[in-house]
Amino acid sequence: MVSVGYTLMGEQAGPKQLVDHAVRAEAAGFDQLVMSDHYYPWLDSQGHSPYAWSVLGAVAHATSRAELMSFVTCPIRRYHPAVVAQKASTIGALSDGRFTLGLGAGENLNEHVVGGWPHVQQRHEMFEEALQIIRPLLNGETLTFSGNHFDVPDAYVWDRPERPVPMAVAASGRQSATLAAEYGNGIIATEPDRHIIEMYDDAGGAGQPRYGQVAICYGPDEAECRKIVHDQFRWFGLGWKVNADLPGPDSFAAATQFVREEDVAEGIPCGPDIDAHVEAFRRFVDAGFTHVAIIQVGGETQPMFLDWAQEQLLPRLRQL
Repeated sequence: MVSVGYTLMGEQAGPKQLVDHAVRAEAAGFDQLVMSDHYYPWLDSQGHSPYAWSVLGAVAHATSRAELMSFVTCPIRRYHPAVVAQKASTIGALSDGRFTLGLGAGENLNEHVVGGWPHVQQRHEMFEEALQIIRPLLNGETLTFSGNHFDVPDAYVWDRPERPVPMAVAASGRQSATLAAEYGNGIIATEPDRHIIEMYDDAGGAGQPRYGQVAICYGPDEAECRKIVHDQFRWFGLGWKVNADLPGPDSFAAATQFVREEDVAEGIPCGPDIDAHVEAFRRFVDAGFTHVAIIQVGGETQPMFLDWAQEQLLPRLRQL
């Protein structure tokens, strides 16, 4: 059975709201809670972006059953990889081993706040070095590391869960799928692409978890849902190469100024039709994903969505 996750979308809710949503989602029956890790929202209209790791700590304490995950953390600029290992191990200990560290190569939107955004080739080199640092620290090793981009003279993480925190790596092509298989315990992708799963398996990742994420907007009024999605998620279809390099919400607003409601609604199911939402989820299941987290677009709609998910959506998804 596929693990059904709920996304704590930090760009559309404040820290106290997110903890409340996490508690409600666990009570509703979601298997996993995944947390975005941003410094900025994508668009001003989303209106939030608290520090993900403080929220994760509170969620770890306030919940008891659901698995937790960062979705995803960039360890190459805003955070030093040695500190990421310490943070992840702390959340792992707080949650009694329920945490998975999700890692990706990041976006300019969040990382430029501490300096210039490196060229894509340099980013890939930095990301692999970061994985080489984080993995042994999570495993309880004392690390000395000297690379082209990072130096760790001497590091050891003192507080760790009984089982080392597993590490999943975001991938969009063969190079990143190979990194995920070599260094991680799972792969992350945001598109229901069977090909990326096959590349991961071919690189040695067969049998490991495959994490996906699907955006929907449930509500009784389809027209209102379409407005919410257009207002807050119209950046969604720009593609990774664009999303990784735009520097701020104003840039995303400019890049999406000609995107129409109908354009966004083609990719994100909107309204009360449960079959449409189930079908969006099913595409990930059919592509071979083992864990799929749902984003409910619209910060103020979360309590309504969670009630509906408990009563109607989750029973349908359990049948897939």
